[in-house]
Amino acid sequence: MMRADEPIKRKHTFKRRWLIIVLVVLLAVGSILYSLANRYLIPHVQVAVADSATTSTVDVQTAAAEANATSDDWSYSSDDVDINIKQVVTGSGSDQVTYYVADVVLQNATDLKSALANNSFGTNITDTTSDIASNAGAILAINGDYYGFRDDGVIIRNGTLYRDEPTRDAMALMSDGTMKTYDETEVSSSELLADGALNTLSFGPILVQGGEIAGDFSSVSINKNFGNRSIQDANPRTAIGMISANHYVFVVVDGRSSDSRGMTLTELANVMKDLGATEAYNLDGGGSSTMYFMGRVVNNPQGENKERGVSDILYVGEGD
Repeated sequence: MMRADEPIKRKHTFKRRWLIIVLVVLLAVGSILYSLANRYLIPHVQVAVADSATTSTVDVQTAAAEANATSDDWSYSSDDVDINIKQVVTGSGSDQVTYYVADVVLQNATDLKSALANNSFGTNITDTTSDIASNAGAILAINGDYYGFRDDGVIIRNGTLYRDEPTRDAMALMSDGTMKTYDETEVSSSELLADGALNTLSFGPILVQGGEIAGDFSSVSINKNFGNRSIQDANPRTAIGMISANHYVFVVVDGRSSDSRGMTLTELANVMKDLGATEAYNLDGGGSSTMYFMGRVVNNPQGENKERGVSDILYVGEGD
């Protein structure tokens, strides 16, 4: 015979079981969300770098004026650095593409440098290209490889090895003013440093190698992390190429706007080769693609003149 209070006890037991199940699910979801936030949102400083910049933005602009630089013709010339920037517009209507080419000639390879957001190496530490450039005293800058979104790759910056997890095709800027493209799994970090690598970037793909288009870009994988998406379609782009020792071209392509659809990797590779690059390498693109010159952004980031935070930049600056 069922006792009179049995249905009530069963009801309470049922409620307790469901409460436990709900709590377990919430804890599991919370753990997953925290893990994702910890991986992709919460800054983790691994190395704090002393701020070695000795030049402010105002100083750069003053020096630029003294060196016959103007914003109108986007040029800068001194005893150590020559920079000329031009805007190129091709096509029309929905097929229009707008991109910017900075031709850079250096006397000293060390004037092409890297800077980190907040002068710190780690994950999820970001700032805009223009702010990083301004703090570094840059004359010209482009966004880098956004190393902080990943936990792999071989990362050498200004001669210091920060990460040694070989994964993909990469690029190195050498102390003799040359640029080297290579497979990280085939060249050790110790070899790179011994050969004079000042900066390495780990994104890709290689666009031009040995003066020739590097290959088929129809199926390129840059990283395997959460949030990766295809980069084969027309997108904003950033690339660096070497014409000869200490002679570089920086290219930033606008996209995702009515003024510019962006470029495919194949189109970008052809542009770099046509510019005379014997080596060329694709950097982080999309909303990150930004070119900075003498205190202002030259291009149209994200199609709405809005910069996205990045981990790092490549820049031209004179002196230590």
